[in-house]
Amino acid sequence: MYREKFRGRLPESLDELHGPSQGVVELPLHMAWSGLTTYDLGKPRQCMGLYRPILHEGLREDLPRYLNRDLLLDLWPVLRTLIGRTVRAVSEDAFPQLSSRTQTAA
Repeated sequence: MYREKFRGRLPESLDELHGPSQGVVELPLHMAWSGLTTYDLGKPRQCMGLYRPILHEGLREDLPRYLNRDLLLDLWPVLRTLIGRTVRAVSEDAFPQLSSRTQTAA
């Protein structure tokens, strides 16, 4: 059931992820309810910090709005180690491009 919850939030394709790739992003409270709410995409740690709550807490409409396809692919080899097993497994099952990035980085 937990896996189905996460799978239901994912877009059909990574190509639907048109979020920002630079600048400052402010997350709404339903995703950033604790800690930072504003993230500078020019700072790698903040970029990782932004993607984690989006992947865990974001609603179906949040993922295309806040995630950027190319940035997600670039971050994935490290980001996948920072997110929960379920989110990682569901994401990699849905998007083989993510798994291939991990194998390429290894």
